[in-house]
Amino acid sequence: MPESLIIAPQWIGDAVMTEPLLRRLQARGERLTVGALPWVAPVYRAMPQVAEVIEFPFAHGGLQFKARRVIAKRMTGQFDKAYVLPNSLKSALLPFLASIPQRIGYLGEARVGLLTHRLKNPKNKPPMVAFYSALSGEGDLQDDRPQLHIADADITATLSQLGLQRGAFVVFAPGAEFGPAKRWPAAHFAALAAKLDLTVVLLGSGKEAALCEEIAGPVNAQQPGKCLNLAGKTSLPQALCLIAASRSTVSNDSGLMHVAAALGVPQVAIFGSSSPLHTPPLSDKATVLWLKIDAAYQPPLDCAPCFERVCPLGHTRCLNDISAERVLRAL
Repeated sequence: MPESLIIAPQWIGDAVMTEPLLRRLQARGERLTVGALPWVAPVYRAMPQVAEVIEFPFAHGGLQFKARRVIAKRMTGQFDKAYVLPNSLKSALLPFLASIPQRIGYLGEARVGLLTHRLKNPKNKPPMVAFYSALSGEGDLQDDRPQLHIADADITATLSQLGLQRGAFVVFAPGAEFGPAKRWPAAHFAALAAKLDLTVVLLGSGKEAALCEEIAGPVNAQQPGKCLNLAGKTSLPQALCLIAASRSTVSNDSGLMHVAAALGVPQVAIFGSSSPLHTPPLSDKATVLWLKIDAAYQPPLDCAPCFERVCPLGHTRCLNDISAERVLRAL
């Protein structure tokens, strides 16, 4: 059985969208080991086709050549192939230093000598599942949908720890790492939470704790205990369990949006500056709200998608004009 090393992307959403590729590689007989950064590794542990996950001790930024060379030395002779999923120079360095015979990836940034099999960089922004799946060499698999699997025992344990019951709460994921032009306003999230008849669990990183409190604080002042702010208080495996056990989720275009889709949870995904044509939640249970294509919003919002971190026009109407009532109807 060929041994293959997968160099994983660094963002949760991107990691989820690599799952169809990994499923195809495993189905054709490759044994998969994923090398991932610690905050992404739990996503790959939720993929049954992955035999092993190695957590890389790399930090954001910098080449960190010495650390990569040390790990590469340990890996020498262990793998037949490497699939380099990120497009960066540094991500292709470790398989090269480990002398893995076949090193497959997109041309990326100045990687001609580091990869043995190179795909041309797409000119436009293709759907990300198709982008990653093309590395299998068997077509883009555009219609394939990511799937994650969480052990029922893990879900039960997490719910017990937090005093929650399966299906008795809605998850809000109000953050978006990219910037405010991807975040539905906190006041809108709060208005939606106040209208729901279920507990609202807010998930996010520690950096998003204050944002989540902007939502939870006003609601809890009127309805004590209605919102549970767990931003920065749960591990990623616990967050996966909570999403899997939720009645439904509401999120921006973010990593947790893709997690909910891959777990088959009913969801509403709110898009602003980005495009669901590029990074949609791939699930029959997902409803996308995007004013660029919303027939009820006239005239259509022509400035979307701008792919900017902050609205260049200063109004962020692509998000502000999506009301809590509109999301409630979608739920």
